[in-house]
Amino acid sequence: MGSIAAGYSTNWPSIREHVSPEEWQARLDLAACYRLLDSYGMTDLIYNHVTLRIPGTDHLLINLYGLLYREITATSLAKIDVEGNILWKPETEYGINKSGYVIHGAIHKARPDVAAVIHTHTRAGMAVSAMTCGLLPLFQTTMRFVGHIGYHGYEGPAVDLAERERIVADLGSHDAMIMANHGLLTCGATIQQAFNTMYQLELACRGQVDAMAARTELTMPSEEILQKTAHLYQPGTRRPYGVLEWHAMLRLLEAEQKGSGFPPYWA
Repeated sequence: MGSIAAGYSTNWPSIREHVSPEEWQARLDLAACYRLLDSYGMTDLIYNHVTLRIPGTDHLLINLYGLLYREITATSLAKIDVEGNILWKPETEYGINKSGYVIHGAIHKARPDVAAVIHTHTRAGMAVSAMTCGLLPLFQTTMRFVGHIGYHGYEGPAVDLAERERIVADLGSHDAMIMANHGLLTCGATIQQAFNTMYQLELACRGQVDAMAARTELTMPSEEILQKTAHLYQPGTRRPYGVLEWHAMLRLLEAEQKGSGFPPYWA
């Protein structure tokens, strides 16, 4: 029993001194993103995945399949190529989730502008993914996605490499997508942008579920106002998504870390 448990230990020594400064920073940012998804209730046990491209390379970082988001650290992240081949991971029995590179690898390969991809199975996200109406522009939070979100039909668990082309085609040039009967996906030029987009998309889905559950007539602004609002909330219009918020998010994680019993994300 002891040897089996040892194979699944998460007590790994830091690799900070064994990787480039660029890779270590990417590891810190990605580990923080996993912890933030946990803090904001966007996890599904050990499932789902977030990937981040290591600057200057075609290599990606991804979580080990078996860890909770709240225990992921900079050191625990696996390094893979876009085809899902593991280039490095800690000494452990844990591997990676195949869906992680079927979905994410396809997007990273087709979209050089994308550094990070996030996929979730939240309660609200799944609910909206099953609605024939899709995401409705009911709130300011939702209006940023008007004309800027893709939809991908359900094809079963994402383990078939043949699905990759259709995922990429349905995402198009957007940074957000609803995967029908499945969940949500966002991507971005930075991990900060991808997280902020996912936070807003998740909030929009929660709001839609709540509003529709009220069983009352709903109002929506005019098409002119929807288009104006969507434009104003695009990353290049006023400021990039997520950058201004990021340091506050890191302070939140540092405060939450105290007494949590889990290693800090920067370990």
